[in-house]
Amino acid sequence: MGVTVANEAEALQTPLVPGGVLAFDAGNSKTDVALVSANGTILGTARGGGFEPHLVGAQTAVDGLVPLVATAAAAAGFSLGTSPLVEQISACLANADLPIEEERLADAFRSYGWASRVHVANDTFALLRAGLDEPRGVAVVCGAGINCCGLLPDGRTARFPAVGRISGDWGGGQQLAEEAIWAAARADDGRGPATALMTVLPHHFGVRSMPELIEAMHLGDIPAVRRLEAGPLLFQVAATGDPVATAVVHRQAEEIVAMAVVALRRLNLLDEPTPVILGGGVLTANHPLLLEEITTQLAAAVPQAIPQIVEVPPVVGAILLGLDHTQATPEAHTTIRTAYSSKAPAPA
Repeated sequence: MGVTVANEAEALQTPLVPGGVLAFDAGNSKTDVALVSANGTILGTARGGGFEPHLVGAQTAVDGLVPLVATAAAAAGFSLGTSPLVEQISACLANADLPIEEERLADAFRSYGWASRVHVANDTFALLRAGLDEPRGVAVVCGAGINCCGLLPDGRTARFPAVGRISGDWGGGQQLAEEAIWAAARADDGRGPATALMTVLPHHFGVRSMPELIEAMHLGDIPAVRRLEAGPLLFQVAATGDPVATAVVHRQAEEIVAMAVVALRRLNLLDEPTPVILGGGVLTANHPLLLEEITTQLAAAVPQAIPQIVEVPPVVGAILLGLDHTQATPEAHTTIRTAYSSKAPAPA
């Protein structure tokens, strides 16, 4: 393990990159790390696998980031040692869902002495900040699961535990896939209304009927991970006007809007023009029916809300949050956005 730092005051020696930021956007499937100077210049980047502190523990999860930090530092001409690399760590992390989880992860980052200061937040905040010109707005992430957060310039936030059904959540790619299979099974055996899903799903998975599909999934002949493939099929069937599939898509839109409205209310933004950033695989897939329903429902509930799909990778948000903490210039923020924009070459 790295250099132990009892408290942040001990790490306040001059960083190798004064005013710099070491940013992490760590999701369930991949982790992006960026080492950035005070003026927004990208000095080094690295990419690794998923971040799973809920499975391996906070310290072990952060231990797994050491090779990525070393790679980013090497690109900038530095090696990891006793001096902090940067002034600020900005870590936006999947599975940092509760304040106590953020605290444990922050302690793990401090133990390495990579930065003078450490800020840990859920990865939803990276998406939110990536979509905002200033730290003021709300974001809803609908990927494998669903989550929402909000942020104001004075640091106040709105957030949800977002740990599944026990915290009141509904939706995301995994649940949408399950709903599609559930509806198809009930349609096939007569317990539910007819839907094209009962023929589309077996055909996709290479079996002849829903009973065969159920058997293959139950026995493991079709791996559990492949069940997620039912999610995109749900949207394809809904696009044909199938009422059962359409109802599920409408329900997903309702949940997304409900979370956004609650976050806006908590931050007293219901009556102000406010961006509502939409991200995550389900939303960035740009399914027309889902996006149209979200737009319609959000306009009815909060006319001042401005929905928009995020157009840059979430690591940009993690960097910008770090630059917010270091009080970097607006020009530094612009430099980062330019570097990661679709019109510019991707950072090395």
